[in-house]
Amino acid sequence: MREAVERVLNNVRQALRLHAGGIELVDIEEDRGVVKVRLTGTCNGCALSDVTLKRGVETALCQAIPEVREVIAV
Repeated sequence: MREAVERVLNNVRQALRLHAGGIELVDIEEDRGVVKVRLTGTCNGCALSDVTLKRGVETALCQAIPEVREVIAV
C-alpha cells in the first residue's frame, strides 16, 4: 500500500508546490486504513490546511486506494 500512497502523494505534491507547500508521508496504519502525513512549507500552519488535507489529500487517496479510510496530519 505504501507505494500506491506515495504515487498519489506525488500528484498532490505538484499542486502544493504551486503554493510553496509540501507533504510528507509519516506512517500508514494499514489495519485501520489510516494514512498519517505532515504538511510542510506554507501548508504547515495555513488556515486552509484542514481543507487541503480533507478535500484534497484524503479525497485523492480514498478515490485511488479503497483501503484508505482516513488521512490525518501529525
